[in-house]
Formats: sequence, structure tokens, C-alpha cells
Amino acid sequence: MELGIRDRVALITGAAGGIGLATARLLAEEGVKLVLSDLDQQALDEKTADLPAQTLRLAADVTRQQDIDAVVSEARHTFGHIDIVVHTAGVTGAKGDPLTLSDDDYLEAWQIDFMSAVRVARATLPAMRERKWGRFVCITSENTVQPYWEEAVYNTAKAGLAAFIKGLSYEEAKHGVLCNTVAPAFIQTPMTDGMMKQRAKEQGVSFDEAVKSFLAEERPGIVEQRRGQVEEVAPAIALLVSERASFINGANLRVDGGSVMAVQN
Repeated sequence: MELGIRDRVALITGAAGGIGLATARLLAEEGVKLVLSDLDQQALDEKTADLPAQTLRLAADVTRQQDIDAVVSEARHTFGHIDIVVHTAGVTGAKGDPLTLSDDDYLEAWQIDFMSAVRVARATLPAMRERKWGRFVCITSENTVQPYWEEAVYNTAKAGLAAFIKGLSYEEAKHGVLCNTVAPAFIQTPMTDGMMKQRAKEQGVSFDEAVKSFLAEERPGIVEQRRGQVEEVAPAIALLVSERASFINGANLRVDGGSVMAVQN
């Protein structure tokens, strides 16, 4: 299917990570010009070395508005403008009893998972409005509608992010800028690898056994009983940033293998 975004310019944050990297590769196949950002310049350069030569790779800390502004400025200097934003940068944060987690635990997740999106939106949406076309997609989580007790900091930040993007979607659509979120669940990424390594250590089992028991005990809605792949999330993102998604706005598209066991989004 032709997505109609050849020669569009896309900014992808967290581009050295699983979902960000898979999305970058898929958009490159569609002829999109890429501006890739991550915290670690070396990791970003190494992991995206196979992408087109004109790809712009820039290190940035998404907790700093000045870093984001610098990336956007360089992107405009190189390509003239930004048409698409795919904001994937994020952390799971601290886990445990919601009442014993510290203020700093909550603030860390809030700054990285929520406020980072506010900062990226500030830096990119005004110019999209002027150009009368844009796509702004953020990664939320199943946790936005199906929160887990020990993941309170992540639940809160991602639910806030979903509400923020929904709110943006109403006004931005008047200017031809569509804002949506994608909500994955238990995707095979460095983030869930870390979760499963910790689970394996705590339970004294192998990594594979930790994954198997987690699926059975914690994610019964995933009837295939496997982790999703980043290559299964990237097409959903690609659709939302395309011309084909011209009537999708304010949506939270779940790519969760059925993990969320409810009809409501």
C-alpha cells in the first residue's frame, strides 16, 4: 500500500531503541527523510548505520527543552522543515508499592515519559500548523487503560501522555495536524528484556522461563503467549503518520496481542 509520505521529513526520538529503530527502517523504505535522536550518540550511529546516507543523527536529552530545540533547529537547517514526529523515548521507571515509591521515582517517569512529549510538541507543532500538514504520534502503553499495581510511576506518566495527545488532537486537526498514540504491550525490546532479566534473577529461573511464566500469570489476554515484535508495532505507526490515516485523529491504537482485556480504548 502506498502511504503517500515519500520525501516527508520525520523526527523520531528514542531512535536507537527497539520501536524507534524499527519505525525508522520502515519509514526509510517509504522514502521518508529521517531525523533520528537518542541520548547516546554512539549507539545511535551504530544501530542506524544501515539507513540512508542523508539521515540526520543527533544526540539529545528529552528532559531538556534546549536539547530538543537544538535537534529541531538542525533538522530545519538540513531539510527545511519537519512533517512527522514519532516520539518513542521513554522508561519504565521504578517499580514497587505505589505509596513507598519516592517523589523522585514519580518525577523521573513524569519527566521522561510525559514532559518530554510536551517539549517535543512545543518545538514542532507550531511550524506544522503553518504548513497545514503534520502527524504527531507518541508511544503510550497498555498501562494507560490497564494499570498494574507495581508500575504506578509508568501508569501515571503514560496515562497522562494519552490524555495530553487526545487534548491536542482537537485543536491541531483544524490546522491539518493529526495527533495519535500507539499503545504496545510486552514487545521484545531492551526495556522488556530488562524486566525479564530481573524476574529471572528474583525467581531463580532462566530468562525464557521468566518470560513464559510472566505471560501466563500477568498477561493472560495475550493468547498467543509470546512477546510482540517491534516489526509488528512499526507498521501501525507508519499508517498513522501517512496520508492513508487522514481520518484518524485522537486515537490510541493498541498493538497488544489482546493484552488489554476490555472493549474500551
